[in-house]
Amino acid sequence: MAKTQLGARVDDEIAELAKARAKDRGLSVGDYIASLVRDDTDGLRQRGLDAARRFLDEHQAVFDEAEDADRHTPGAHAA
Repeated sequence: MAKTQLGARVDDEIAELAKARAKDRGLSVGDYIASLVRDDTDGLRQRGLDAARRFLDEHQAVFDEAEDADRHTPGAHAA
């Protein structure tokens, strides 16, 4: 993949935070910033978490009922 160099001015504190976080993740600062942009534009993880939360909010009672039934039925296991 071709790479393009970008320049950005940020506060010293932000630059240090970016360098530290990139190092923690084993990435160059450029790769770290690219991952942040991908995460922001894709939003896949957040959409997945939001969908899972909505699902549980709507259907938690079904799982609770299955667990209760399992506790009261010897040898049974909830799916």
